[in-house]
Amino acid sequence: MTLDLITPVILAGGSGTRLWPVSRASRPKQFCRLTGEYTPFQATVRRLEDAGCAAPLVITHADYRFTVADQLSESGSRGHAILLEPEARNTAASVAVAVVATMAEDPERLLLVAPADHHIEDALDFAAAIGAGAGAARVGEIVLFGVTPDRAETGYGYIEIAETDDTNAGHSFARFIEKPDADTAAAYLASGRHLWNAGLFLFTARRMHAALAEHAPEVLAAAEAAFAAIQGDLDFLRLGEAFRNAPALSIDHAVMEHTTGRVIPLAAGWTDLGGWQAMWQVTERDADGVAQRGATRAIDCRDSLLLSEDPEIALVGVGLRNIAAIVTRDAVLVADLGTAEGLRAAVATAKDAGWRQAGEHRREERPWGHYETLALAPRFQVKSIVVKPGGRLSLQSHVHRSEHWVVVEGSARVTVGRTEKLLSENQSVYIPLGEVHRLENPGKVPLRLIEVQTGSYLGEDDIRRYEDIYARA
Repeated sequence: MTLDLITPVILAGGSGTRLWPVSRASRPKQFCRLTGEYTPFQATVRRLEDAGCAAPLVITHADYRFTVADQLSESGSRGHAILLEPEARNTAASVAVAVVATMAEDPERLLLVAPADHHIEDALDFAAAIGAGAGAARVGEIVLFGVTPDRAETGYGYIEIAETDDTNAGHSFARFIEKPDADTAAAYLASGRHLWNAGLFLFTARRMHAALAEHAPEVLAAAEAAFAAIQGDLDFLRLGEAFRNAPALSIDHAVMEHTTGRVIPLAAGWTDLGGWQAMWQVTERDADGVAQRGATRAIDCRDSLLLSEDPEIALVGVGLRNIAAIVTRDAVLVADLGTAEGLRAAVATAKDAGWRQAGEHRREERPWGHYETLALAPRFQVKSIVVKPGGRLSLQSHVHRSEHWVVVEGSARVTVGRTEKLLSENQSVYIPLGEVHRLENPGKVPLRLIEVQTGSYLGEDDIRRYEDIYARA
């Protein structure tokens, strides 16, 4: 069976707190360049397209819509559709929406559910496994993909197989198992009858619709109501507010624990990028087991990960053992390499303390470009702003702050009140508090300017938009 009959459903809405401080709520791990040239999201898209699958259906949170669109464009993807969730409700609701959307056009269409944050070494083996599962899915099976464990991993879910024959036709499965403790994981490793759950599912829309109707009717009802109220928003499709009514269940809990199906072996170098130990495993290591990225040096270190995200910040590790040392421009993490769940508590504590770093990056992406905070104090903030060629900020005003703009690269078209002017390098403009204004880049190269804000409140929510080409007004 050719894979162009399979529509990938890429789930790209998670927050990824276990890879903090690189992954944050404003730009989670699937959109960060963790392992090379492409982000995990882009690598997922390219892997599926290279395998010959049809154009993907991407499901993400509305906050990430422009990041998704930019990264799809950057990776050369065409023909995709992007569905926007108003609220994260776990994977069952996302899968249900994809099924409902497909049922309206082709109930027998094969859907491949793929998380956007997994690492796969061998694209050819991956494509072969998908092809092996397609036949079973076509005749009504729900197909899963399981990885033979090579260690007693406590961070993954497991699938217990009901048969022991190792064939490409796969196995029937006996049960799903949540993340086990260390002793149980060791027993699973020894049994030979337990596989890691890779989070990949293949089925026809009709088969999963029936399974949802039987085992998770509330999830399906919310998805149907949300899809019935879908609205276009630029190149996106916004699901209706009824999506919020879906129970927050994983597809494993909602359906797979209550049904039958087949498990296909996946021997493609699969890793769930769920924490820094996983990143250590997929990063090239030296003879001492030390993985390094960025401006780092390791002296007398063993089995550790050193990563500096900023080329201007040098990271030196001395005498480290089983440590993750991670540096970004505004945060440092030093933790036991195996710590994953503890990072959730750390991020929650930072959030309770009011630390911006808990969820926001200094560099924030926007549909028109990006900005980076250079300095922040109670009554002033300095930003570097980059506007893409053709980019245009909204026509807006601020209640609590005034602004100075100084162009340092490129050219800017600036509207202040009823006046419009063109600024070039080393020219500036003042935006009084409350004045309606707009910034745009009319040129063919990026526009960079320095913005100095002064006022009693400097939050991003102090913006009143009157017009916006990105439909945010």
